[in-house]
Order: sequence, then structure tokens, then C-alpha cells
Amino acid sequence: MPDRLPVSRRAVITAGALGAVGAALPVGAANAAPADPRRSPAGSPRANGPKLRFHADGTFKVVQFNDTQDDELTDRRTVELIEKTLDQEQPDFVLINGDVITGGCETRLAVKQAINNVVWPMESRGIPWAVTYGNHDEDSLPQSGVDEAGMLDFYRSYDYNMNAENIAGVTGTGNTIVPVGSSTKKNREAFALWLLDSGRYAPGTINGQNFAGYPTWDWLRMDQVAWYREESMQLEKKLGRKLPGLMFIHIALWEHRFMWWGGVDTRTAADAARGKARHSIVGERNEDECPGPINSGMYNAILERGDVKGVFVGHDHVNDYVGDYYGVLLGYAPGTGFGAYGLPGADRNRMRGGRVFELTESGDDVSVATRVVYARDLGIDLTANDQPMEPTPLAPKQERL
Repeated sequence: MPDRLPVSRRAVITAGALGAVGAALPVGAANAAPADPRRSPAGSPRANGPKLRFHADGTFKVVQFNDTQDDELTDRRTVELIEKTLDQEQPDFVLINGDVITGGCETRLAVKQAINNVVWPMESRGIPWAVTYGNHDEDSLPQSGVDEAGMLDFYRSYDYNMNAENIAGVTGTGNTIVPVGSSTKKNREAFALWLLDSGRYAPGTINGQNFAGYPTWDWLRMDQVAWYREESMQLEKKLGRKLPGLMFIHIALWEHRFMWWGGVDTRTAADAARGKARHSIVGERNEDECPGPINSGMYNAILERGDVKGVFVGHDHVNDYVGDYYGVLLGYAPGTGFGAYGLPGADRNRMRGGRVFELTESGDDVSVATRVVYARDLGIDLTANDQPMEPTPLAPKQERL
């Protein structure tokens, strides 16, 4: 796990402002010869990694955890929740969707231990898994010297990890397409899991203007949107059809907020009721959605392509709602980590949980059903306190890195 210099992977926007984004488009996104439709998509997991496939009965299950967000002395109930969910649900793939760790890891070893605590439940059970990055994953960088690229090397050292290498020319760390093979057609993809890095925080200024009064979280950049669109079109060309999928990012899109309120500038109970009825929203919203100050355009690209069936996020720990926004599911998984903020007072841990996706293959289409599993239903202590554990021992391979 090599140490890295703290070079911002969002430098393009601060160095050249918005006008520089076009220059950051990945090779092949513009003015290039058509890509070979037989090629592996940029962002593919390693060739010798696990291969995912629908079961013979056409089913496949994904579990999304979010915001495990702790240091090496992880709250023991976070690991208990992960383990009990895995044992109950028996998923085929697991994602920790951002903020895997947070500040407090003062050494390189502590970073490794904090990560290992929450990925070992999957690794030890032989369940393929991956992560995305959130705004807190580099909080320990000043003390530990380990940035997201260094963490990616560590993640990829595990046998069952599905994260891809970094893609040259595309903003973010570990943007990945995880394919799921068909149950009936050999060597043919049936579904795609799109994992994107939504960044950390907005820059201090753009073109000399600050963000006072605006949200200061990060956002997907246009080169990431272009990468999704290009790879989506190449997959369609290769397969002769659109490949259905789900997208996972840490920070919500603006459309999550629009959907809840049933409009852009609406904030009344009647507006929320309209949004709930129109978009078939189920679940709780206990805090404001926290997108970045700029709408990335990703939802527009998804609507145009018509292959991604849903976009699921975390970041806002005490939201767990999902709705149908003009044909695309937009939803949250609640925070999984007991060491992170939750609801106020004695209810702090009531929302801890994970989101389950039950996929069913039918011909060239895949249906998606989703629900939330809560710690409160798994017999886990919800006391509003901290219960740190000793780090899970590192396996020899990870100990050597």
C-alpha cells in the first residue's frame, strides 16, 4: 500500500475553472475513431477477479452499505450489522458506497485496519465486493499520508474485491463498471453496476467567485458523465441492445431533492405530499439532501441512454427513501456505521441499516426490487453511545502491503 502525495484528483476544476472541464474529456469521448466494440470497458475489474453471474433461476442479490465512517477502533455494532445482514441475505455482491473510513486514523496501519474492519466480513465469506469514495475517506490523509489512490491499491489486494484501476483522463478514484453475466447466455452480460466517485468538497473558488450561500459538497464532473455515456454506448454496440444497470454514487443528485419536494422551489408539506404521490416515494427523509453546488447532468445522461434503472446514494445518514423519478429509481441507503452521526438523542441509531436489491433476469431485461434491512430488526443494541472494538487482524497479504 504505497503512500501518496496529497494531490487533489479534482485539480482540473480549480486550475482551469469550468472552461477547463472540456479539456478533461477522456480519450475516445470526442474527435476519436470509433472504439472497438469487442474491447473491455474502461473501468473493468481485474481479469482474474471474481466473475458475477445471475443464478440459474434468474436471480441476483446486491447489498448496499453506506457511511461505515469510522477509524480503526470501529464501533463493534457496525461490523455486527454487516455480518448479520450478510448471513441473513446471502448477497451475491456487496458495495460500501462511500465514506468507508473517516478521520482519526493517524498512521498508515490505522487506515488499513479501519478498512479491514468493514471489508473483512465480505472477504472472509467469499462474497465479491467493492467500494466507492465519499467526502470523508481522505480525512486522515494529513496524518496517515494515505490518499484514495493508496487506499485503492489496498482494496484491490483482497481476493474478492471488484474495484477497477483508475481510468486515465477521468476525474475521481476507482470509477468502475461491474458486469453481471446472464444465467442463460454464456459470456454475455445481463446487467451492469456503475460505481462512480462523486468527490469530496467544492473548490474554494471558481473564476474568483466563492461558494458562500451554496452547498459546498463535490459533484460528478462532465468527464465522468461523458465516460458513462461513452461506455454505455459501446456496451450497446457490443451487445446489440442496451445493458440494464444500477448506478451507485455517494453524494445525492439534485434530482433526489426535486423528487422529494415535487418541484424545484417547493418546500411545504403539500409539496412533499405531491412529490410522494407522483413519484411513489417510500421511506424517511430526516435531513436535507446535500448535493454539490452544480448539477452534473448525470441524470439527464441516464434519461437519454435509458439503461440505468436507478441511482442510489448515501452521505445523508438518516434518509432512506426511494422513488420513481420519471422512470429512474432515485434512492438512499441509510448510514451503516454506528460511529457516525445519526438521529438526535436516544434515537441516534434507529436508522442504521443497509439496502437490498433483488434483481430478476427475464430475457434481455432485469427487474429491480429493493428494500431496507435495519439494525433494529436484527437484535443489535441501539443504545446511543460508542462501543469501539479492537481492530480485526489483517490477513498476511494485507499485513505485508
